[in-house]
Amino acid sequence: MREGKMGDYPKAPPKDDFEWAEPKIVEDEGPLRPDEVELPFYREVEMAAGDGRTQVVENHGASMRFSLAKLSRAGVQPHLAACATASGTSMEPTILDGSPIGIDKGARHVVDGKIYALDHGGMLRIKRLYKLPLGRVRLVSDNADEYPEEVCGLMGPDAPKIIGRVFWWENFD
Repeated sequence: MREGKMGDYPKAPPKDDFEWAEPKIVEDEGPLRPDEVELPFYREVEMAAGDGRTQVVENHGASMRFSLAKLSRAGVQPHLAACATASGTSMEPTILDGSPIGIDKGARHVVDGKIYALDHGGMLRIKRLYKLPLGRVRLVSDNADEYPEEVCGLMGPDAPKIIGRVFWWENFD
């Protein structure tokens, strides 16, 4: 280590020497790299009858690209994953209305506090789940002021069906 006087440090380059790099737009339409996978992208559609029920339809081959390494770290098997769009404000500020989400359809076992996609009587919902005794579960929204907590059973014809764990989401403000 060199001995020196106080303040005897290399000088930072003058601010005038700094140049911003021009942004580059990358289109995802090129071929997949060996370390990538495309997951199908689904959208939620309200049925014409207006009864509040929903159906899921594939968005004509639309997909989203993910790194295989990132999916592996998250414990997600690509063939069991899909993407969709969050609808509504119940999970704000965590997941904003219109945000894309990734769903691991292979993860249906409830881990307290994780976010899951549910089919609840034909309505697609995203909620935090917490296990309760006797096969029941708490459905919790992050926007609890507008969407109070619910408790329901996981058995029976009216029970919500767990589609899978939401492993990824992206918000833009």
